[in-house]
Amino acid sequence: MVEKSIKYLKNYFSKGSKVTLFIVMAILVLSISVFAFVKSITVAVDGKEYKVITFKSTYRAALMSSNIIVGPKDKATPSLDSKVVNGSVINIRRSMNVKVKVDGKLLDINSAEDNVEKMLEAEGIGLKDLDKVYPAKDSILKNGIMVEVVRVEYKDVKETNAIDFSTVVKNDNSMQHGVTKVLQSGQQGQKESVIRLILENGKEISRQLISETVKTQPVQKIVAVGTVSTVSYSRGGDFSAAKSLRMKATAYTASEGSSTTASGTSVRRSASGYSTIAVDPRVIPLGTKLYVEGYGYAIAEDTGGAIKGNIIDLYFSSSSECNNWGVRYVNVYVIK
Repeated sequence: MVEKSIKYLKNYFSKGSKVTLFIVMAILVLSISVFAFVKSITVAVDGKEYKVITFKSTYRAALMSSNIIVGPKDKATPSLDSKVVNGSVINIRRSMNVKVKVDGKLLDINSAEDNVEKMLEAEGIGLKDLDKVYPAKDSILKNGIMVEVVRVEYKDVKETNAIDFSTVVKNDNSMQHGVTKVLQSGQQGQKESVIRLILENGKEISRQLISETVKTQPVQKIVAVGTVSTVSYSRGGDFSAAKSLRMKATAYTASEGSSTTASGTSVRRSASGYSTIAVDPRVIPLGTKLYVEGYGYAIAEDTGGAIKGNIIDLYFSSSSECNNWGVRYVNVYVIK
């Protein structure tokens, strides 16, 4: 097109002034050159679009020449320092005020990023895998939003704790009822536990038991407890019983048998001492002192053909006393 224009001008000015021809050609070349450098772009900012005609080579210069201010934290796409392309659109996202609570600080930040995650990354606020972010990382950034970063970490610690010992109680018929004696002192054991602490911003919020190892087994405490009862009887006084038996008690008199016992003693009924009774020596050895409920103190001195197992035969001075006694079940206490 330029060559055709110059050819036309040469023919037109062939008979005219050469100076005039030179001037016209210079103007034509300059106009064409100017036209080649002029570019038209669209600027999208603050919800509006502006058409800008510019000779500038970068978007930054083009916007400045058109009095379109871009702040230091505003974000332009394409970048401000890239070359202007004729007919292109440049989008400008204005920065917003964002507050970020992180690492014990409250930061006041201006950012034009799309979401929370990109904003944190742009500001050099790194996140670890366990860290929590409120609101969520993919939340859209809004003016005045408060973002909180919670640092989360695990810490494993060892703890040593005592293991309580158990107490074993054993009955002892050589001691009075209610009396106790420690046969073996108890000793606590020891265990080592690995505890995982979950910390948020350095503060413990929970803990988990990871493992537990017994280092020392506890030692049982063994206590003997006396079982010998103290019995009160109607005629006054108390005695200590090694054990008690529930037995069937019958009655006999000397007229019904020999007055000499199997032990070689004479039968007797003593109101203030020990009376004679017949026993099965396999159950109650001869010579054992007893207290028979309803009868009184007695001594196992005699035996009988019918006295087998848990049966005793009580000596009375008369048949009438035997008849009054009859047959009954009584508690028999072996005197210690």
